[in-house]
Amino acid sequence: MKDIFVIPLNGLPTGKSDFSWYADKEFFGSFDNSDILDADIHVDCVLEKSGNYMGIDLEIRGTVTVPCDRCLEDLEIPVEEERRLSVKFGNEPTSPLDTEEGERETVYFSTEEPVIDLRQIVYDYTCLAVPMQRVHKEGECNPAAVAHLSSESDVVKPKETATDNPFAALKDLLAKKQDS
Repeated sequence: MKDIFVIPLNGLPTGKSDFSWYADKEFFGSFDNSDILDADIHVDCVLEKSGNYMGIDLEIRGTVTVPCDRCLEDLEIPVEEERRLSVKFGNEPTSPLDTEEGERETVYFSTEEPVIDLRQIVYDYTCLAVPMQRVHKEGECNPAAVAHLSSESDVVKPKETATDNPFAALKDLLAKKQDS
């Protein structure tokens, strides 16, 4: 699992190199707070090296399973994402204007690392490919959950006690004053 999405820099030839990986439930589960419950993702990577330049073209395709926002049942969503990256080694710039190079986004890696680790990048781009509102098509949600959501008669409102309302004592004072 550790070698997935990791490209060793030692011995990397000049020109184009192709890589292909598979990400599943185990991969997405290794990230904290992942909404992705399951996945069937194929990632194709073309790395082009020319002198000091490195470009990475990522193609992320497959499906992810997330909870439906309406009924909380599993919802399978197709994912298709293509990203073109330029690799730079060193510290990230402080200005966000320096993070794009033409049509490519620039990513920064430490000069001390002997590898390019794309795990976080693949995770982030897959999550960004999932729509913000994730619901089943109309009529495909769990009927029991939808019935519970639309039923207002099932909602039990707690009775208000005198200790819950700080103004209840004032109301009693006002009533005593009017009686006298």
